[in-house]
Amino acid sequence: MHEQLLSAYGRQNWWPAETPFEVILGAYLTQNTSWLAVEKTLMNLRAAGVFDLDALRQVSLRRLQQLVRPSGFYTRKASALKAFVSFLDTEAGGSLSTLAGLPTLQLRSLLLDLPGVGRETADAILLYALGHKVPVADEYLRRIVSRHHLLDPHPGHDRRSYEAMAELTRKAFSTDPDEEQAALFNEFHALVVEVGKRHCGRVASCARCPLAGDLLHANPKQAIRWKG
Repeated sequence: MHEQLLSAYGRQNWWPAETPFEVILGAYLTQNTSWLAVEKTLMNLRAAGVFDLDALRQVSLRRLQQLVRPSGFYTRKASALKAFVSFLDTEAGGSLSTLAGLPTLQLRSLLLDLPGVGRETADAILLYALGHKVPVADEYLRRIVSRHHLLDPHPGHDRRSYEAMAELTRKAFSTDPDEEQAALFNEFHALVVEVGKRHCGRVASCARCPLAGDLLHANPKQAIRWKG
């Protein structure tokens, strides 16, 4: 699938941010909202001069709530961003580079203990902001996994669970050179988002999808119906 998507769409050069700090902002703000809303919020923060760690430390919670309002759930997101800065200061002396140097499993556990950080957000921060080789699973990947029958359900196991999808991705790239895996996880997630936006919404639109041929293996009758 990675090769098919790469051939169709080319390299995506994700995450859409210029600095690790901006990645972290985006990872928090994009929860339960569109990227367009995130961009509006980032514009607010940039215009207000709240676009680095020092400024985020100094801005009042009330003011931060006003600035992140376009992304929705603004009281929760503002508090979560403040909590991240406090965590960074406590655990890494305020340095993202120092934070990135922590072992992956330890760092993931610490991130997951923060308010407003679920598994997808934690892994996005780990991969895109801190350079750790972890796969990111999102709603688009869940739809692809489900519709293409990539995980077989069995008693006590949810084939659509986050960890199951992440492990599927990890195994898919397990034979690639270790030093290349972070870049591969990065590119694959970006490509999944692209095909998801174009074809794998709440209602599948499989015509001309680069992955449509795979449906012949997953569910021939369904594939024929979608193609027709």
